[in-house]
Amino acid sequence: MYNIQTLNKISSVGLSRLGDQYAASDDVQNPDAILVRSASMHDMELPESLLAIARAGAGVNNIPLDKCSEKGIVVFNTPGANANAVKELVITGLLLSSRKVVDGIEWAKTLKGNGDAVGKMVEKGKSQFAGPEIKGKTLGVIGLGAIGILVANAAVALGMDVIGYDPYLSVDNALKISRKVKHVVTLDEVFADSDYITVHVPLTPSTQGVINAENIAKMKDGVRILNFSRADLVVSADVLKAVEDKKVSAYVTDFATDDILGADGVIVTPHLGASTPESEDNCASMAADEIKDYLENGNITNSVTMPAVSLAKSGVARVCVIHQNIPNIISSVSAKLSESGNNIEGMISKSRKDYAYSIFDTANEVSEAAVEAIRAVDGVIRVRVIQ
Repeated sequence: MYNIQTLNKISSVGLSRLGDQYAASDDVQNPDAILVRSASMHDMELPESLLAIARAGAGVNNIPLDKCSEKGIVVFNTPGANANAVKELVITGLLLSSRKVVDGIEWAKTLKGNGDAVGKMVEKGKSQFAGPEIKGKTLGVIGLGAIGILVANAAVALGMDVIGYDPYLSVDNALKISRKVKHVVTLDEVFADSDYITVHVPLTPSTQGVINAENIAKMKDGVRILNFSRADLVVSADVLKAVEDKKVSAYVTDFATDDILGADGVIVTPHLGASTPESEDNCASMAADEIKDYLENGNITNSVTMPAVSLAKSGVARVCVIHQNIPNIISSVSAKLSESGNNIEGMISKSRKDYAYSIFDTANEVSEAAVEAIRAVDGVIRVRVIQ
């Protein structure tokens, strides 16, 4: 029986994928894994029993990644599971940025009580909310991951010219992009040629504040900017100044901060990107599958702390070792298994920065003495046997 602690309400669709071998609730003791959405774990004491954490979503800023790596706790996320939900909201934001729909709705409310005169008042006042169509305009997409690709393809279908920038574009993602999307190699090309710009990159030291005064100056006059990724990708003070100066016609974001709320030309939604029942089901299902495969088979998919490692089972027992990425560990572990009379039938090892993960399938059961010998190897962080 595996114990799974839930720190938020997790979709029952996802939990149902775990099966009868799992007990999942918010009050389980000695959890083997944790399923979490947005709850902060930075001040949480991580129990020795904890093997894995799965975030039902893409961002993992609520999880202490360094601490988990040091303790040999694998952290998973669910990239792409909420991509369609975010894409639909981005397209909504794209239209809202052009047509002044929000302002028009608020103005229309003020006409209440004018009886038969409302129709004439609407016809007289509607011109103040006129805005351009998006068809034939150029959308610049910064970041062509799961969400960026869907946004780019949807914009093409809506008749836009689309340019995309992503220096880390994978072959798989490249094959998913419409051939009508023009791939550019510099951000400056996006800034210079786009009527609309949408940002879909993770928040890292190199991307923080990518939309700033210097880069806004490179953009077209009247550009419209959308941010549905992370608040700190945009320097809000710089965007507010640009909106005030009419350099930026509209800024639409899913991240509310006190300084931008209520500002003219700024539309803020309350972090609705993944707030759909379909998205919650998809994220929970992917997270549950990742946890299940790791606990039962030792395979790692979509980890943000460890390399992706999968191996079809062979033999009687499987030894899973999380270790530092330093020389001679694999040979040392192999030697300890051999000294204990274990023949290795299959193995795989991959590294990610300072850490590595290795799987050894053996022809016979692995004794506790062999496990202790492996734990004693310099650089080994965690050893687990599945048999």
